Amino acid sequence: MGDIPTLKLVPGLPAAESQAKPRPVSRFGTRARRIVSVGGGKGGIGKSLISANVGIELARRGRRVVLVDADLGGANLHTCLGIDRPRRTLSEFIEHRFESIEEVATPTGIPNLMLVSGAMDQLDVANPRHAQKMRFLRHVQSMDVDYAVLDLGAGTQLNTLDFFLVSDHGLLVLVPEPTAVENAYRFVKAAFWRRLRNVSAVFGVEPLLRTMLEEGGFRSPLELVHAIAERDRDAGENLLEQMRAFRPRLVVNQARTPQDAEVGRAVVTAWRQYFGLNMDYLGAIDYEDDVWRTVRARRPLLLEYPGSRAARAVGRIVDGLLALDAGVERFR
Repeated sequence: MGDIPTLKLVPGLPAAESQAKPRPVSRFGTRARRIVSVGGGKGGIGKSLISANVGIELARRGRRVVLVDADLGGANLHTCLGIDRPRRTLSEFIEHRFESIEEVATPTGIPNLMLVSGAMDQLDVANPRHAQKMRFLRHVQSMDVDYAVLDLGAGTQLNTLDFFLVSDHGLLVLVPEPTAVENAYRFVKAAFWRRLRNVSAVFGVEPLLRTMLEEGGFRSPLELVHAIAERDRDAGENLLEQMRAFRPRLVVNQARTPQDAEVGRAVVTAWRQYFGLNMDYLGAIDYEDDVWRTVRARRPLLLEYPGSRAARAVGRIVDGLLALDAGVERFR
């Protein structure tokens, strides 16, 4: 096929913003049109269920989708799809038993939808080295699909944050409980600071950022960046542009009441007030008995109960993602 331009990954920069660099790519072609990562501050909040059903809904609308279980060491996305543990998983790719990630992709039985099942059992695979992580991300990026949906592990480990940051859409999932909201804030703050430090290194202003942080006294990250701009105008403008590009998409799961759904709006408002940044609220997914029944039955919600309130909510979330992408394409 020859050399086809793809994207050079910079940790902390979304794929669409990374620098172009020619490199030989796999038979799948150029790159995933959009990378969607689904993350959150704790386990048990429904990230895998949301990843699976968002992928199914995108596929049902004619998009070519690959689901990637990036919960290294805790993979269960295949279970949400009702698939037995695949013979080929991410473990084999990370350990170089296969040269391309497409070789470990598994048909799901759903048109337009493939699955890259997560690493199983091996503890060393759960903590890949930097080179392994970057190889994984490059290969995900090179897949010839419309959407690659990454189901992330819980917590703020650096690998998880980098998977979240390299995406075009980072979906932040929370349930309307105080501890879950706290953990969601912790996750998105950690991701933001990871991005800010990484882009500072890219622009060569990391020493200045470190100096300013040591001086302290800043009430918000936005105030910090304005202070940097006073000392280095170009550096401040670059950092401010990158800050504004950090825009998570929030989803509230297991909403039992209208007040639960409003938690999402409160989180968006608090984020804007403290960080001076925007966050998109894509909506809430209703708590329903149908949802846990599908989990017990190992059947996707959208296939088992397509008319349920929760299934319709997933459809609205996908509407929001597609609308965001339509807006991006119009201005590019």
